[in-house]
Amino acid sequence: MFACFGLRSLAVLTCSAVGALTVAGTAAHADSDTGEKILLKGSTTASYFWDDASGRAGDTGLPASGKPMQKGLAASPSWPLMTEGYVVYKGKKMPFFVGDRGPGEPSSRGVMLDLDAKTFAELTGGEFNASTLGVDGIGGEGHIDVDYVITKWGDGVGKKNYPVPFSTGAWAERDRNPATPPKADEDEDNAGGRLVDAPVVPVSEPKEPGVAGSTLLAGVLTVTGGGVVLGGERLRALLRR
Repeated sequence: MFACFGLRSLAVLTCSAVGALTVAGTAAHADSDTGEKILLKGSTTASYFWDDASGRAGDTGLPASGKPMQKGLAASPSWPLMTEGYVVYKGKKMPFFVGDRGPGEPSSRGVMLDLDAKTFAELTGGEFNASTLGVDGIGGEGHIDVDYVITKWGDGVGKKNYPVPFSTGAWAERDRNPATPPKADEDEDNAGGRLVDAPVVPVSEPKEPGVAGSTLLAGVLTVTGGGVVLGGERLRALLRR
């Protein structure tokens, strides 16, 4: 609890501001305290596919993992099968697991993730077409730039680090030196721009009425400017105001 002193009106305003920041920091901390470990994060271009073994979309069989085609099943040119994570596109977050290999030649041009068509449709605002196995309503767009986060590596062969083209053959080699996970503060800053706990800045009782406003305001500004950590974009937006 904060002890607030000074002129009544200013004290009420200051207490409200400090209390609100404290509540925001605590609630945000609870939201981020999921036990989820970020093992790798980056950005890439993603395409989409739907491999249901029907041959309608040029596929030749079920996904390499043996799992049936489903929403959330993605293909990677180098990550181990059953690796788990999520992608973020224009503020939308969708989970995925690596259930297949690919894309093939496109991965040599920087397309390092092949999302399932249903996930691609939801991210882009399109609609999955069950007849063509494509995505309608997005003007024929087949590639999007996404941010990805890996939360669990698969146990099998494959590269446990930034993706590399299928042609490297990394998907068939066992990686015993996985990427070093990002630091905890980097995890928080990139996990949706959430707030983290703020250190408590004590506000001393002013001895002179004329100093009350500046002392209390300084305390609030200290908490606002240095005690609460915002995601990169939100912080830059605040600094521009």
